[in-house]
Amino acid sequence: MFELRLICPEDRVEPLSDALEALEALSVSVEDADADTAAERALFGEPGLPPPAQSWSRSRVVALFAAEADAREAARLLALQHFWDGCAIAAIAAVPEQDWVRLTQSQFEPVPITPSFWIVPTWHEVPAQAERVIRLDPGLAFGTGTHPTTRMCLRWLAVHPPRGQRVLDYGCGSGILAIGAALHGAAGVDAVDIDPAAVQATQDNAAANGVALRAGLPELAQGVYDTVLANILATPLKVLAPLLAAHVAPGGALVLAGVLERQTDELRQAYRSWLALEVADTEDGWVLLVARRP
Repeated sequence: MFELRLICPEDRVEPLSDALEALEALSVSVEDADADTAAERALFGEPGLPPPAQSWSRSRVVALFAAEADAREAARLLALQHFWDGCAIAAIAAVPEQDWVRLTQSQFEPVPITPSFWIVPTWHEVPAQAERVIRLDPGLAFGTGTHPTTRMCLRWLAVHPPRGQRVLDYGCGSGILAIGAALHGAAGVDAVDIDPAAVQATQDNAAANGVALRAGLPELAQGVYDTVLANILATPLKVLAPLLAAHVAPGGALVLAGVLERQTDELRQAYRSWLALEVADTEDGWVLLVARRP
């Protein structure tokens, strides 16, 4: 395979990318041409919101082609287009063969939640100190245990094990919280998500971990639960306030994650008609909010 690397100003990124796709590039990516220099700038937006810009003032557009001839022909045709002004060809180069599976796997290591509770990818050995383990592989659904919000939820479950309880994981993603609840003694676990891929991932991961739970679309959640977990984002959590609060049984707990520290007060406001949320944990600018129904 061969890469065609282009340097272009910000306003040329979109037409170039569209043209490369029309020229049957296998993939097109955009990078900061000034990365690792003093001129580098981040484009990170707030979680759940689009970034402040779609590209950089000097962007590197990288297109992958099956053959060198295809990359060179694409470069020739692009140079004839009216939007080419200000653009330049940086390189046409062969892409070295990689074991992409092994490369991807190398990015995921065992994650300790507590000294004895770990998340371990299936290709890794279980650490000797791990007494309770979730075996989980990265997939299409959110939730590998590497994000602070997931770790905080799992830590809370480890400290407050739901033995004999009925548990709801709302917005289950990979099912990691539902599996964690089952491993900590929950009597019944319902895991729901609006994404059918997440439901399937949860079912597959539960089977791989030897735990029993029910996974389905949101209508599967019925009645009240001793513990309700929701690791989503602040905006949907606010919209879901009456629904999630209604699922919490007397004496039960509501555990919310996906909330930035600066969003704490607005979440408290959103839920105050039903439950009093308090900060139970913090990590890397994120908070875990918990409420108990009297």
